Amino acid sequence: MLRKIDTNIWVDEQPLKFWQLEIGTRMTIIRLSSGELIVTSPIQVDEKTIQEINEIGNVGFIIAPNLFHHLFVSEFKAIYREAKLWIAPGLESKRPDLKSDRIMNKDEKSIWEEVEYLLFEGVRVIIDFSGPLKFNEFVFFHKESRSLILTDTAFNFDETFPLRTRLASQAIGSYKKLRPSFLEKIATKEKERVKNSVQKILNWDFKRVIMAHGSIVENDGKRKFKEGYEWFLGTSF
Repeated sequence: MLRKIDTNIWVDEQPLKFWQLEIGTRMTIIRLSSGELIVTSPIQVDEKTIQEINEIGNVGFIIAPNLFHHLFVSEFKAIYREAKLWIAPGLESKRPDLKSDRIMNKDEKSIWEEVEYLLFEGVRVIIDFSGPLKFNEFVFFHKESRSLILTDTAFNFDETFPLRTRLASQAIGSYKKLRPSFLEKIATKEKERVKNSVQKILNWDFKRVIMAHGSIVENDGKRKFKEGYEWFLGTSF
Protein backbone atom coordinates (compact mmCIF):
# COMPACT_ATOMS: atom_id res chain seq x y z
CA MET A 1 0.00 0.00 0.00
CA LEU A 2 1.40 3.37 -1.02
CA ARG A 3 1.98 5.92 1.70
CA LYS A 4 2.12 9.59 0.76
CA ILE A 5 4.73 11.36 2.83
CA ASP A 6 4.72 14.80 1.20
CA THR A 7 3.74 16.60 -1.98
CA ASN A 8 4.45 14.39 -4.99
CA ILE A 9 6.36 11.73 -3.09
CA TRP A 10 5.22 8.29 -1.87
CA VAL A 11 6.81 5.19 -0.36
CA ASP A 12 5.87 1.55 -0.06
CA GLU A 13 7.47 -1.05 2.19
CA GLN A 14 7.63 -4.81 2.44
CA PRO A 15 9.28 -7.32 4.80
CA LEU A 16 12.81 -8.43 3.94
CA LYS A 17 15.27 -10.60 5.84
CA PHE A 18 19.04 -10.29 5.70
CA TRP A 19 21.20 -12.65 7.75
CA GLN A 20 17.91 -13.89 9.28
CA LEU A 21 17.15 -10.39 10.55
CA GLU A 22 14.01 -8.50 9.55
CA ILE A 23 15.26 -5.24 8.07
CA GLY A 24 12.41 -4.46 5.68
CA THR A 25 12.85 -2.69 2.37
CA ARG A 26 11.32 0.39 0.82
CA MET A 27 10.74 1.86 -2.61
CA THR A 28 10.22 5.56 -3.24
CA ILE A 29 8.04 7.12 -5.92
CA ILE A 30 8.37 10.72 -7.09
CA ARG A 31 5.83 12.39 -9.36
CA LEU A 32 7.26 14.92 -11.79
CA SER A 33 5.37 17.97 -13.04
CA SER A 34 4.85 16.08 -16.31
CA GLY A 35 2.86 13.44 -14.41
CA GLU A 36 5.55 10.83 -14.97
CA LEU A 37 6.71 8.78 -11.99
CA ILE A 38 10.26 7.93 -10.95
CA VAL A 39 10.37 4.65 -9.01
CA THR A 40 13.58 3.87 -7.12
CA SER A 41 14.34 0.44 -5.63
CA PRO A 42 11.16 -1.34 -6.77
CA ILE A 43 9.66 -3.91 -4.42
CA GLN A 44 7.17 -6.69 -5.12
CA VAL A 45 3.79 -5.17 -5.90
CA ASP A 46 0.31 -6.66 -5.89
CA GLU A 47 -2.73 -5.65 -7.93
CA LYS A 48 -3.87 -3.12 -5.35
CA THR A 49 -0.50 -1.39 -5.31
CA ILE A 50 -0.35 -1.37 -9.11
CA GLN A 51 -3.75 0.32 -9.16
CA GLU A 52 -2.57 2.90 -6.61
CA ILE A 53 0.52 3.64 -8.67
CA ASN A 54 -1.51 4.04 -11.84
CA GLU A 55 -3.85 6.46 -10.08
CA ILE A 56 -1.07 8.89 -9.21
CA GLY A 57 0.71 8.91 -12.58
CA ASN A 58 2.46 7.04 -15.34
CA VAL A 59 5.65 5.17 -14.48
CA GLY A 60 8.28 6.77 -16.70
CA PHE A 61 11.50 5.72 -14.98
CA ILE A 62 12.48 2.66 -12.96
CA ILE A 63 15.79 2.93 -11.13
CA ALA A 64 18.01 0.22 -9.66
CA PRO A 65 20.14 2.64 -7.61
CA ASN A 66 23.01 0.38 -6.54
CA LEU A 67 24.54 -3.06 -7.01
CA PHE A 68 22.31 -4.71 -4.39
CA HIS A 69 18.80 -3.37 -5.02
CA HIS A 70 17.85 -5.22 -8.16
CA LEU A 71 15.88 -8.25 -6.90
CA PHE A 72 12.44 -7.06 -7.99
CA VAL A 73 13.40 -4.89 -10.95
CA SER A 74 12.60 -7.47 -13.64
CA GLU A 75 9.12 -8.09 -12.25
CA PHE A 76 8.40 -4.37 -12.00
CA LYS A 77 9.68 -3.67 -15.51
CA ALA A 78 7.49 -6.48 -16.86
CA ILE A 79 4.47 -4.60 -15.48
CA TYR A 80 5.61 -1.20 -16.78
CA ARG A 81 7.12 -2.14 -20.12
CA GLU A 82 7.17 1.41 -21.51
CA ALA A 83 9.16 2.81 -18.58
CA LYS A 84 12.86 3.56 -18.96
CA LEU A 85 15.09 1.36 -16.81
CA TRP A 86 18.14 3.07 -15.35
CA ILE A 87 20.75 1.06 -13.47
CA ALA A 88 23.81 1.76 -11.34
CA PRO A 89 27.18 1.24 -13.05
CA GLY A 90 28.38 -2.33 -12.70
CA LEU A 91 24.91 -3.81 -12.55
CA GLU A 92 25.05 -4.54 -16.27
CA SER A 93 27.76 -7.12 -15.49
CA LYS A 94 26.11 -8.49 -12.37
CA ARG A 95 22.67 -8.75 -14.01
CA PRO A 96 23.21 -9.08 -17.78
CA ASP A 97 19.58 -10.21 -18.05
CA LEU A 98 18.41 -6.70 -17.19
CA LYS A 99 17.88 -4.81 -20.44
CA SER A 100 18.53 -1.27 -19.26
CA ASP A 101 17.95 1.97 -21.11
CA ARG A 102 20.72 3.79 -19.29
CA ILE A 103 23.72 2.94 -17.17
CA MET A 104 23.96 5.93 -14.87
CA ASN A 105 27.16 7.96 -15.05
CA LYS A 106 28.72 9.90 -12.20
CA ASP A 107 29.38 12.89 -14.46
CA GLU A 108 25.91 13.21 -15.96
CA LYS A 109 23.52 16.01 -15.07
CA SER A 110 19.95 15.40 -13.97
CA ILE A 111 17.39 15.47 -16.76
CA TRP A 112 14.69 16.51 -14.29
CA GLU A 113 14.16 19.97 -12.84
CA GLU A 114 12.57 18.59 -9.66
CA VAL A 115 15.16 15.92 -8.84
CA GLU A 116 18.94 15.94 -8.55
CA TYR A 117 21.16 12.91 -8.13
CA LEU A 118 24.79 11.90 -7.78
CA LEU A 119 26.99 8.85 -7.37
CA PHE A 120 27.91 8.32 -3.71
CA GLU A 121 31.51 7.26 -4.23
CA GLY A 122 33.82 5.23 -2.04
CA VAL A 123 31.48 3.39 0.35
CA ARG A 124 32.00 -0.38 0.57
CA VAL A 125 30.62 -3.17 2.74
CA ILE A 126 31.60 -6.63 3.96
CA ILE A 127 28.71 -9.09 3.76
CA ASP A 128 30.51 -12.37 3.09
CA PHE A 129 33.97 -13.86 2.60
CA SER A 130 34.50 -12.29 -0.81
CA GLY A 131 35.93 -9.12 0.73
CA PRO A 132 34.77 -5.49 0.59
CA LEU A 133 32.08 -4.88 -2.02
CA LYS A 134 31.16 -1.65 -3.77
CA PHE A 135 27.70 -0.14 -3.53
CA ASN A 136 27.99 2.13 -6.59
CA GLU A 137 24.94 3.89 -5.20
CA PHE A 138 23.17 6.84 -6.71
CA VAL A 139 21.37 9.07 -4.21
CA PHE A 140 18.54 11.47 -5.02
CA PHE A 141 17.23 14.82 -3.81
CA HIS A 142 13.58 15.73 -4.36
CA LYS A 143 13.52 19.52 -4.12
CA GLU A 144 9.80 20.04 -3.57
CA SER A 145 9.58 17.83 -0.48
CA ARG A 146 13.18 18.51 0.61
CA SER A 147 13.79 14.76 0.75
CA LEU A 148 17.13 12.98 0.45
CA ILE A 149 16.61 9.45 -0.89
CA LEU A 150 19.26 6.88 -0.01
CA THR A 151 19.35 3.11 -0.37
CA ASP A 152 22.13 1.36 1.57
CA THR A 153 24.44 4.25 2.43
CA ALA A 154 22.68 4.88 5.76
CA PHE A 155 20.29 3.04 8.07
CA ASN A 156 18.03 4.07 10.92
CA PHE A 157 16.74 1.09 12.88
CA ASP A 158 14.64 1.91 15.93
CA GLU A 159 12.12 0.45 18.40
CA THR A 160 9.66 -0.36 15.60
CA PHE A 161 11.87 -3.26 14.49
CA PRO A 162 11.94 -6.76 16.04
CA LEU A 163 14.17 -7.38 19.07
CA ARG A 164 16.78 -9.36 17.15
CA THR A 165 17.13 -6.57 14.61
CA ARG A 166 17.41 -3.97 17.35
CA LEU A 167 20.12 -5.93 19.15
CA ALA A 168 22.06 -6.54 15.94
CA SER A 169 21.83 -2.88 14.91
CA GLN A 170 23.09 -1.82 18.34
CA ALA A 171 26.06 -4.15 17.89
CA ILE A 172 26.99 -2.71 14.49
CA GLY A 173 26.32 0.93 15.38
CA SER A 174 23.15 1.71 13.43
CA TYR A 175 20.49 1.73 16.16
CA LYS A 176 18.64 5.05 16.27
CA LYS A 177 21.47 6.60 14.29
CA LEU A 178 21.25 7.82 10.72
CA ARG A 179 24.48 6.39 9.41
CA PRO A 180 26.15 3.34 7.88
CA SER A 181 27.21 0.49 10.14
CA PHE A 182 30.57 -0.84 11.31
CA LEU A 183 30.44 -3.25 8.37
CA GLU A 184 30.73 -0.31 5.99
CA LYS A 185 33.17 1.53 8.23
CA ILE A 186 35.60 -1.39 8.32
CA ALA A 187 35.35 -2.02 4.58
CA THR A 188 35.66 1.57 3.39
CA LYS A 189 39.20 2.80 2.71
CA GLU A 190 38.65 5.58 0.18
CA LYS A 191 37.68 8.13 2.81
CA GLU A 192 38.37 11.21 0.65
CA ARG A 193 36.01 10.01 -2.07
CA VAL A 194 33.32 9.46 0.56
CA LYS A 195 33.97 12.87 2.08
CA ASN A 196 33.66 14.58 -1.30
CA SER A 197 30.34 12.86 -1.91
CA VAL A 198 29.02 13.81 1.53
CA GLN A 199 30.00 17.43 0.99
CA LYS A 200 28.05 17.51 -2.28
CA ILE A 201 25.01 15.98 -0.59
CA LEU A 202 25.17 18.52 2.22
CA ASN A 203 24.83 21.26 -0.40
CA TRP A 204 21.28 20.05 -0.97
CA ASP A 205 18.56 21.67 1.15
CA PHE A 206 16.98 18.55 2.63
CA LYS A 207 15.17 18.01 5.91
CA ARG A 208 13.85 14.47 5.42
CA VAL A 209 15.91 11.34 4.76
CA ILE A 210 14.35 8.25 3.19
CA MET A 211 16.42 5.07 3.18
CA ALA A 212 15.67 1.52 2.05
CA HIS A 213 16.18 -0.05 5.47
CA GLY A 214 15.09 1.71 8.64
CA SER A 215 12.63 4.35 9.76
CA ILE A 216 12.33 7.53 7.71
CA VAL A 217 13.84 10.61 9.34
CA GLU A 218 11.16 13.28 8.98
CA ASN A 219 12.91 16.26 10.55
CA ASP A 220 16.45 17.56 11.03
CA GLY A 221 17.68 15.00 8.54
CA LYS A 222 20.62 17.06 7.29
CA ARG A 223 22.12 17.40 10.77
CA LYS A 224 21.62 13.72 11.53
CA PHE A 225 23.11 12.68 8.19
CA LYS A 226 26.08 15.00 8.75
CA GLU A 227 26.69 13.65 12.26
CA GLY A 228 26.40 10.08 11.01
CA TYR A 229 29.08 10.57 8.42
CA GLU A 230 31.31 12.49 10.79
CA TRP A 231 31.27 9.34 12.92
CA PHE A 232 31.83 7.18 9.87
CA LEU A 233 34.81 9.18 8.59
CA GLY A 234 36.19 10.40 11.92
CA THR A 235 36.15 13.98 10.70
CA SER A 236 33.92 17.04 10.75
CA PHE A 237 32.18 18.96 7.99
